[in-house]
Amino acid sequence: MLTILLSLVSAAGYGSSDFAAGLATRRASVIRVTVLAEAFSVAVVGAALPLSGADLPSPQAVAWGSVAGLAGVAGAMALYLGFRHAAFSVAAPISAVGAAGFSVLAGLLLGERPTALALAGIILALPAIVGVSASAAQEHARPFAGVAAGLVAGACFALLLVGLNQAGSRSGLWPVAAVQVAELVVAFAVAAATGNMRLPGTRPGWLAAAAGATGAAGTISYFFATHEGFLAVTAVLTSLYPAVTIVLARALLGERLTRLRLAGLALAAACVALIAAGGAG
Repeated sequence: MLTILLSLVSAAGYGSSDFAAGLATRRASVIRVTVLAEAFSVAVVGAALPLSGADLPSPQAVAWGSVAGLAGVAGAMALYLGFRHAAFSVAAPISAVGAAGFSVLAGLLLGERPTALALAGIILALPAIVGVSASAAQEHARPFAGVAAGLVAGACFALLLVGLNQAGSRSGLWPVAAVQVAELVVAFAVAAATGNMRLPGTRPGWLAAAAGATGAAGTISYFFATHEGFLAVTAVLTSLYPAVTIVLARALLGERLTRLRLAGLALAAACVALIAAGGAG
């Protein structure tokens, strides 16, 4: 049950982060928002690092964390770019399904064997992710940009989830710190290369800070969850984060909750229930 709870907390963190970042990138450069968000993520993980009580990490843990970080920042930039050119509900579900699908495949290849009930919940999660974040019929200037960005982000996020799983749990939060430092270094490099070193304005700046803090909380929660249970389970539950993004968009922006979205929420609830009944590994 702890695995499920931590995975859902991770989903809440990532969903809140995406919502805040999505709003920020509608007022400021994607790169500037990413740099500030990553800086706050490093600060949050750095503050939590001493609490893990672990010694210095192994080279393997740092290597996996660094690979996961590079994938994470690439996925974040792709997703923020998708939010800039399309509705929240275009890029978000595609990225989430991609992250969940590739992670489940990786878990099975690594020898994980979820129970029949848990596997049913995993399978049910994929249409739930699509349904919960499906938009009402609408036109958008560049829908294909959102689709392409979502696909790239999904592949990158899957590598992030798998990398954190492979980093192991014996090094405390050092692998997560490696993730965030790698992401910040890449973000700074891209910002320097493109001349985007200035901070965003006040409102997008606060939103970027919120995105970084909640995203870091999501990563920490996932890291602990994936070492308590199956990768195939934790990655799928974490990938339900579009539900949080869309609920926030409904509550704060007034975006419509269509019948398809409501059905997606019901499927998501059923997915969690099945996994809880079948066990998380």
